[in-house]
Amino acid sequence: MSENRIYLASKSPRRKELLQQVGIAYEVLLLRDAPPRGPDVTEIVLPGEKPQAYVARVTQEKAEMAWKVIQLRGLPQRPVLAADTTVVLGEQILGKPANRDAAIAMLSQLAGQTHQVLTSIAVRSEQGLHTVTQCSEVSFAAMSQAEIAAYCDTSEPYDKAGGYGIQGAAARYIANIRGSYSGIMGLPIFETCQLLEAAGVRNTTDRPL
Repeated sequence: MSENRIYLASKSPRRKELLQQVGIAYEVLLLRDAPPRGPDVTEIVLPGEKPQAYVARVTQEKAEMAWKVIQLRGLPQRPVLAADTTVVLGEQILGKPANRDAAIAMLSQLAGQTHQVLTSIAVRSEQGLHTVTQCSEVSFAAMSQAEIAAYCDTSEPYDKAGGYGIQGAAARYIANIRGSYSGIMGLPIFETCQLLEAAGVRNTTDRPL
């Protein structure tokens, strides 16, 4: 690699913060997610698709599309990191709520229950595509409808899978987690650093990750 920097195929502020936290230099490479030509990668669940297969497929499609964009634009070739997070209750995939009613419905399901958070990451480089999916468990305390409604009156639920952010006000209702806190935020740092190190990326202190 000629430059010790990656492309991040995500606009998530949480992922940016986590990469900065561990000293990984990045440049955001955005994919289309709106008209007129439509999204580069859709996040529609295929018929019969299991949650782990779904989140891995979407992440791999994002990484491969970003790599294609790099080639088409003639950009410097650097490893590209893509990620996708989904919340799973039983076998039900809970995406980002479209509105307040959807957010209230999601949190009503999660309250008093334990669910899974699956975050898949993919690193695409000249060496090929390497992926891993990290799974964590999150247990919510019981929540009253008034508490759920008050939380959904904030801006937090609407750009997050499952309708909540563990790093925000929802933390007061989370009784227990098992797994990766950063993975629940949207980017499991341990696994991410392993994949990037395999692709030859070092952190900004020029030490191996």
